[in-house]
Amino acid sequence: MTQISYKRHRFPAEVIQHAVWLYFRFTLRFRDVEDFLAERGLDISYESIRYWVLKFGKQYARGIDRRRSSPSCRWHLDEVFAKINGQIHYLWRAVDDEGEVLEVLVQTRRNKKVALKLMRKLLKKHCFLPSAIVTDRLPSYGAALRELGLFRRHDFGGRKNDRAENSHQPVRRRERKMQRFKSAGSAQRFLSVHSSFHNLFNFQRHLISRNTLREFRGAAAAEWLDVVRAA
Repeated sequence: MTQISYKRHRFPAEVIQHAVWLYFRFTLRFRDVEDFLAERGLDISYESIRYWVLKFGKQYARGIDRRRSSPSCRWHLDEVFAKINGQIHYLWRAVDDEGEVLEVLVQTRRNKKVALKLMRKLLKKHCFLPSAIVTDRLPSYGAALRELGLFRRHDFGGRKNDRAENSHQPVRRRERKMQRFKSAGSAQRFLSVHSSFHNLFNFQRHLISRNTLREFRGAAAAEWLDVVRAA
């Protein structure tokens, strides 16, 4: 497994890891992270933090994804619009029925071609067929699943897709904090990494006891330490 190299960096690895963790774990700007670190006596420019996020965030995300177990067999797909640089884009998202983010796709279209692209990425990434694919009533989903021979697994209607719709909320919070995404490419890079961090540290604490929450936090912290050592 490839080791992350922190050579030729002024600050130790622990500081870099903590700065990247703060940025993706909480709804913070680079300047917010700078202030948090300054409170601990670390004089670090927000530009350095931005550089660390761009350089190490993707490596950490790959390490997290390698260690995640297979998702459940019921997938939820949904899309929301976002204005990026004055143009309407669509944030396509797939989650399982436990809230695990499976894939995020930023596109300018909301049609069958993009729905097919999302489904093919999902199938290639997870290497198994889900028992059910839940969507809203957008016709593009039905057309894409029919072409893939998965139409019998399609489920839609009513409030069945609330799981996917609710999964957009963390992204909306980040979008407001960042005063909108600046480009489709930067949005795709950020959301791909953010989804991995979200999967690791999303405990749905309102559904579990305090003791279980402590166990989950401990397991996530141990997995994070393993990732940053050898991602």
